[in-house]
Amino acid sequence: MLLRTGLFPTALDDDPVKLADYPRFAYLAVLVGVVGHASSEFFAVLSGVFGPEVSVWRYLLGGAGLIVLSLSMPGSRDLITPLKEEGLRLVLLAMIGVSGAYLFFHWALDYATVVQVGTLITTMPIFIALINLWVNRQPIGAPKALSAGFAVLGIALLLTDGYLMQLAGSGQQLVGLGMTLLCGFLGAGYAVLAKPLMNRYGAIRITTITMSLGGAGLWIIVGAAWGIWVDPSRLFDLDPVASASLLTLALFNTTLTQVLFFGGLAAVPDITRGSYLFFLKPVFAALLAYLFLSQPITALQLVAIAVVVSSVAAEALWARRLKTRSLAEEKHG
Repeated sequence: MLLRTGLFPTALDDDPVKLADYPRFAYLAVLVGVVGHASSEFFAVLSGVFGPEVSVWRYLLGGAGLIVLSLSMPGSRDLITPLKEEGLRLVLLAMIGVSGAYLFFHWALDYATVVQVGTLITTMPIFIALINLWVNRQPIGAPKALSAGFAVLGIALLLTDGYLMQLAGSGQQLVGLGMTLLCGFLGAGYAVLAKPLMNRYGAIRITTITMSLGGAGLWIIVGAAWGIWVDPSRLFDLDPVASASLLTLALFNTTLTQVLFFGGLAAVPDITRGSYLFFLKPVFAALLAYLFLSQPITALQLVAIAVVVSSVAAEALWARRLKTRSLAEEKHG
């Protein structure tokens, strides 16, 4: 199925099935992408590479992985046509959604804790809703606003175990929190603005082009500003744990995760609703920590998980109820 979708297009069909025709698969792609995002901070810290340098490693290697993936699929091999037709737009998206967003994301981990960065990055769906309102005039509505509010509350409880003051920082931590918010805003802008291009050319091609260009941009920016010119050939000269973490961060958290997450968002009928699945990111992070790191989940964290999951589900169920009511009224009207 996935190999015959607009997310993974093929040249075998004159009129290939598109992921947008199967909303449930589109939402599932976003959800799997969120699971990938849930472990990105962990592998970034585990790599032992800090600051903007880890962004360069991630997107040079991840971009290479995306190119291999794209060229391996007949329907995604033509990377030249989108560049010819929308070159400037793609470069701007790469600078906004990759070079800018992930420069600040990984740099923020030098100033703020993983918990703080992991909490604030979940503001991205709120930015998506606001940017989508501005660009596409798609209203947010009371159910979405309430769902977002309760989800954010649950996330704060989950990641701080109830001590909201742990989110308050001072000095350098505030710098990291500001960088995280900026990353969320830039990533949201990318998601909304890339959606039409992904629907036109396919998610793999657009993700490959923008992530690869963004990786090259990060290499230049970090090299010029910090004097750190990353040499990918040195990957296996690093500590084995660092090498394995960087490869995981690049190939799983970037190559696979970004295609599924942004490709799914491009295909879902309502990008705001689809982006709300990102609120589940810290929930998955807590579950992964429990399964693989044997970190216990407290009773309060279980309550917080229930609040987050219920908030995301409630908005979707409310929308389905309204749609059912509308169809019933049309049938009997």
